[in-house]
Amino acid sequence: MLQAFINMWRIRELRNKLLFTLSMLAIYRIGFFIPLPGVNQAALQEWAEQAAEGAVGNLMLYVNIFTGGSLGQSTIFGLGIMPYISAAIIFQLLTTVSEKLKALQKEGPAGRQKIQEYTRYATVGLCLVQSAFWVQFLQSGDPLVYPEYLNSATVWLGGVLGLTAGTVFLMWLGEQIDKYGIGNGISLIITAGIIAMMPNAIGQIVAGFSLTDATASYGIDTVIFLLFSFVAVTAGAVIITQGQRRIPIQQAKHTRGRRVYGGQRSYLPLRVNHGGVMPIIFASSLMIFPSMLFHYINNATGGQWRFFDFLDRNFQDMYGYLYTLMYIGLIYFFAYFWTTVQFQPKEMATQLRDHGSFIPGLRPGPRTAEYLETVMERITYVGAGFLAVIAVIPTLVAALFNVDFMVTQFLGGTGLLITVSVMLDFVQRIEAQLLMRNYQGFLATGGSGRGPRIRGARSTA
Repeated sequence: MLQAFINMWRIRELRNKLLFTLSMLAIYRIGFFIPLPGVNQAALQEWAEQAAEGAVGNLMLYVNIFTGGSLGQSTIFGLGIMPYISAAIIFQLLTTVSEKLKALQKEGPAGRQKIQEYTRYATVGLCLVQSAFWVQFLQSGDPLVYPEYLNSATVWLGGVLGLTAGTVFLMWLGEQIDKYGIGNGISLIITAGIIAMMPNAIGQIVAGFSLTDATASYGIDTVIFLLFSFVAVTAGAVIITQGQRRIPIQQAKHTRGRRVYGGQRSYLPLRVNHGGVMPIIFASSLMIFPSMLFHYINNATGGQWRFFDFLDRNFQDMYGYLYTLMYIGLIYFFAYFWTTVQFQPKEMATQLRDHGSFIPGLRPGPRTAEYLETVMERITYVGAGFLAVIAVIPTLVAALFNVDFMVTQFLGGTGLLITVSVMLDFVQRIEAQLLMRNYQGFLATGGSGRGPRIRGARSTA
């Protein structure tokens, strides 16, 4: 492992890509602390702490984890990269139903570049709408701007343009990392925002830890349990992210003259978690609305309706069993929905037939497509179940062991899955760069078992 890290910096091209990626992420973290003009950051921070336990706090926490931004600080990167991700998801879904977008995608790089251009325009539109709502919220009710700037058109316009420009700049940073760095730029920005929250969680544990005080928030047994849970859940997330169902594929033999071509045997890998982190993202975002709706209705009726009071108590703090059951149900629904949108068994069966390949024991065409669809439905059930377990672990640990949710969010949920998947992709890209230049990667060992060594080196043993 140590030799692999040394080899990373020996390769000039890889070293430059790594340094460029790190510098872009450093720029992102610097801009994260540049505030919007006219916003009272102290009052906003106090409001964010008071709202942390309610539905609005859940929304802000979700936004912080998923976007790499922070509305609680109202900096120029407050919206994060969320508008761009929303626009990309919208066009990804539209591609499956719009014939025009389908035709563009089939054109190759030129068509995909055109779709990317449409995504950028949609990102700017979403930024303008979301930033306008947020700036208006800051100036309404209990104002969170300085009194001299209240209802100021200049501050309002500056806030909208600042948030929009911040998101567009983050989008540009991500594209620069894709082009000149290593890894997926947008994903790395989100992961950097998630990892940046970890020191605060560790600080809470250190502040509340005590070996002798029985009333301390975190004892030695709780800390050991948290460490063990973090390692176990991270290992499970790696397994579910890398898990595949390999279907054997046989290539047909072709006879040309006296020679026989083809006949090779390969595998068609179907991911167990085909939807990735998207089911949890969709479910988490959708669960915010019933929490806010029931809370609003219960307050409007003064808590006199027992039915809405019951729903409010079960959906408000994320610990109610109705909230958990509905959350799990939505994860299953969106796992199957996203798989249905992304996985096209008929097209896959047609491509296998056109390339002269087939699944042993099955006729090419509709029978193969039916088999692939059945297999994907079964493994999606398992993958969605694992996603549901990872998603509810932070809530269960926080409720059962009285641990702050800021700490337990690193034991599962959206943040952990995003971090694991992005880091796996990042390591695999570095591994590919090392292997391409005849270096062994992080997981390879030399013939003597003493660690990585340069391939092709003559043994002196």
